[in-house]
Amino acid sequence: MSESAGLTYSGERFYRYFSDFHQKYGITDMYSGGFYPFGSLEEYWAWWSRHIYVNRYDVKAGKPYNELLKLVKEKDFFVITTNVDHQFRKAGFDKKRLFYTQGDYGLWQCPDGCKGMTFDNEKEVRRMVKEQKEMRIPSELIPKCPFCGKPLTVNLRTDDRFVQDDGWYAAAKRYREFTEHNKSRHILLLELGVGFNTPGIIKYPFWQIAMENQQSVYCSINLGQGIIPDEMKDRAICIDGDIGEVLERIYV
Repeated sequence: MSESAGLTYSGERFYRYFSDFHQKYGITDMYSGGFYPFGSLEEYWAWWSRHIYVNRYDVKAGKPYNELLKLVKEKDFFVITTNVDHQFRKAGFDKKRLFYTQGDYGLWQCPDGCKGMTFDNEKEVRRMVKEQKEMRIPSELIPKCPFCGKPLTVNLRTDDRFVQDDGWYAAAKRYREFTEHNKSRHILLLELGVGFNTPGIIKYPFWQIAMENQQSVYCSINLGQGIIPDEMKDRAICIDGDIGEVLERIYV
C-alpha cells in the first residue's frame, strides 16, 4: 500500500533523505539501514529520527489509502495491517476499526518492556531531526525509559521484546470480535499487497477464514505475488497489478 503511494524505501527517495548515510556507510535503502550497527546512540537516533520523520510525520496520506476509504467507509469493515507508518489514520480511517499488529513508528518502548507501556515520540523526533549535525543528535536528546533509565527503542516487532501495550490489546480484541461476528456471513476478505515475509498474520488467516466460510469471497491485489489455494478458487479473485491503480479503477 505505502509503496504504491510513493513511500518507497529505496531509489531516489532514499538518496534524497539519506545520501550522507549512504556515502559514509554504504547503506542503500531505508529498510536495511534500520538494522545497521551504528557505533553510537547519537548516530542511531540521527538515522531513526530522520527515518520516522519522513515516513510518519512529514508525509500526507497516500492516494491508495484515500481510494480504499472511499470504497469501504459506508460498509462494516475492519483493517488488520502490518504497516507501521500511520497511513490509514492519516487517510481518515476510524481508529477503532484498525489493528496495527507490528507496531508504530510514532511510538517508543523500553527494550525490556518496562510496565508494558509505549511512549508517543513526535515532539522528540522533530527536535532530533532539527538539531542533528553530521549524522549525530545531541547526547542529551537520547530517549530513555522513565522507569529503568535504559535507552528506548522504536516500537517495532523485531524480536520477542516487542511491547504490546493496552492499545494493542484493545485493537486485537476488536478484531477478534469482528471476525467472530462475521465468521459465517457474506464477507469480502480483501488482501492488499501481502507477501510472504509474514504470511501468518494476514494471508494464512484469510485463507483459513475463506475455506471455512462458504459465504466469503477472498480477493488478493498484489503486483506479482498473488496466489490462490485450489480449495477456494471458486470463491477467490486474484488481481496482478498496482494497488493504487486497481483501487482507483474499482471506485470509478
